Amino acid sequence: MSTSQTVKAIQISQPGGADALHVVDVVVGEPGPREVRIRHHACGVNYIDIYQRSGLYALPMPLTLGMEGAGVIEAVGADVLHLKAGDRAAYASPPPGSYSQARVMPAKCVVKLPDAIDFESGAAMMLKGLTAQYLLKRTLPQGGLLPGDFIVFHAAAGGVGLIACQWAKALGYRLIGTAGSDAKCTLAIKHGAEHMINYSREDFVARVKEITAGRGVKVVYDSVGKDTFDKSLDCLRPFGLLVTYGNASGPVAPLNLATLGAKGSLYVTRPTLFTHIATRESTQVMADDLFEAVTSGKVKIPVERRYALADAAQAHRDLEGRQTTGCSVLLP
Repeated sequence: MSTSQTVKAIQISQPGGADALHVVDVVVGEPGPREVRIRHHACGVNYIDIYQRSGLYALPMPLTLGMEGAGVIEAVGADVLHLKAGDRAAYASPPPGSYSQARVMPAKCVVKLPDAIDFESGAAMMLKGLTAQYLLKRTLPQGGLLPGDFIVFHAAAGGVGLIACQWAKALGYRLIGTAGSDAKCTLAIKHGAEHMINYSREDFVARVKEITAGRGVKVVYDSVGKDTFDKSLDCLRPFGLLVTYGNASGPVAPLNLATLGAKGSLYVTRPTLFTHIATRESTQVMADDLFEAVTSGKVKIPVERRYALADAAQAHRDLEGRQTTGCSVLLP
C-alpha cells in the first residue's frame, strides 16, 4: 500500500449545529511510533461528539469528529506490540477522528476485537460499554454496592443506559431508571431495569423514595446534567454518591458545597472515561471485562440505528432530539 491515501471524513471548520458537519477528503499517511492505521468498518456516535461539535468542549479546528470505532488494522508503527496488520480492532479514545474511512491514531487505547463480536457492535460498545464498566465497577459509593442494592440511572434507555441496565442486573443491583417516554421506559425494563420512571409526568424523587421505602439510594448515575442534578441529590441516602458523567441538558450550575452537608454528608464526583483508559494496561483490563460481559450473553449491545458516513448530521439531529434509543453507528 502507498505511504499515503485519501479517505472521506466528517469535519467541522468551526463549532455549530448539525449543519456544520461536512464531508471532506483527508490524506492519511503511515503510523508513527506507538501509532496504528485502522480502516473503519463502523463508527460510534456519542453525546460527547455533540459537545465537541457545539463548542461546549473546545478543540482546535478544523476537527474530524468521533471518539469510537471498529475495523481492521492496516499498519502499525514502531513499539506497537499488541496489534498487527490484519487484526480486527476497536477503540474509544482521544483524539477525535473516528468519523472517517480510515485514520492514524495512538495505539494504546486500541484493542483486539474478539471474533464473536461484529464490527457494528464493536463500534457501538466501546465508549458506552467502557463507560458503563467504570461506572458500575469503579465509581462506587462509600462501602461499595452489594447485590440487592437500589441504584438510580438516568437516561436508562440511551446507549450507556441500556448496557448499564443489563450489567447492573447481572451484578444483582436493582436499577431504578428514568426516561422521557413510556416507550423508552418499556425498553429499559426489557433490558433489565427493575423500575422505570417517566420523568415527563412523574416526580422521580418521590417515586425513588416510594420504591426504597423512604430510604433513598446509595448512588445516582446522571448523564443529563442541569435538569436533574438537584433532584438527583434528593434521591440519595446519607453518605450517598452522585456521579455526574454527562450534561445532555446543559452544564450543571455551580454547587454550594454546604448543600452536600445539609442533605446528609453526600459525595459528588465528575469522572471521565478518558481518565480511566489513560494507560494501555487499564484500557485492556476494562475492555476484557466488557468483552466477557458481551460474549457471555450477560450484556447485548443494542445497535438501533445505522447511518451512512455522509449522513452524520442526521445522526446528530436524531441524538440531540432524543429520538434515539440504544446505540447508533455510522457506516463508512
